[in-house]
Amino acid sequence: MPEAHKSVHNLLILCHRTISQSLLILGFQPSRNMWPLIARIIQTVTQTIMHQFPSPKIVPLCGMLGLAALLSACEAPGGPTGISDPYEQSNRRTHAFNLAVDQAIASPAADAYGSIIPEPVRDGLSNVSDTLSIPGSVLNDILQLSFGDAVHNTGRFLVNATIGLGGVFDPATGMGLEERDSDFGETLARWGVTEGNYLVLPVYGASTERDGLGIIVDWIIDPVGQLVSAPDSYYTTALKGVEILDDRHRYDDLIDGVLYESADSYTQLRLTYLDNRRFELGQAASAASGEEGGGAANYDIYEDFYE
Repeated sequence: MPEAHKSVHNLLILCHRTISQSLLILGFQPSRNMWPLIARIIQTVTQTIMHQFPSPKIVPLCGMLGLAALLSACEAPGGPTGISDPYEQSNRRTHAFNLAVDQAIASPAADAYGSIIPEPVRDGLSNVSDTLSIPGSVLNDILQLSFGDAVHNTGRFLVNATIGLGGVFDPATGMGLEERDSDFGETLARWGVTEGNYLVLPVYGASTERDGLGIIVDWIIDPVGQLVSAPDSYYTTALKGVEILDDRHRYDDLIDGVLYESADSYTQLRLTYLDNRRFELGQAASAASGEEGGGAANYDIYEDFYE
């Protein structure tokens, strides 16, 4: 087998193992008859790539496409109406852990950060972090065939990275190039993958099976992450961390109202997250249809809370 073909094959097998472990970590166990389907997908994708694309330059793209195929095959039941939460017992334990982390670490750290660091400096650091995330949005725009958004976000990146002095300032918004975030969870939704069951991830917080897998893929295919190596990569991680602290400080009253003043913060956060996420994806059917009691508005509450 040519060296390039071996690389593609090994990378796709690695994708299979990564997905298998990730599904188990996320608490999703596919049915037994799902794994033969996954194996057939790996075989088909590998054979097609080896036949059509002998060049080793295609290897990174092969890995991405193979991983996407596997994710699409592993979709779980549950559409954009109502709530599917079979993991509620374990989700509630994770939610309680996240609340403890927020009370002990995140909230005090955010308060200290907001009190010590001047707002213009905080805004500049958050802007840099946002700018570094734009290439990932562009890649997902392309995968969704949303070429208009891809061009828009590319323009935003170029303007802020140059005129905005490396992203410290945001002149692009004033020029009509407003922020248009995208992620691989949205890409999977555009490809027809259902949201699956509701999940609460440690530290990260509210999510779904589809979006949880999307987080993993976004981390793998992040263009900036691929180009920047240690120790520079530590700075990008630190910037994301301070952006989270800034958001936690900025939306303090709103977050505390949901987490600590609700009769059942788990139910309230679940309802709010699902309504907001479906609204973002253009699936505006309310999760309240699966809840007893009132509904929740479709609004952006702290941009996915723990994100």
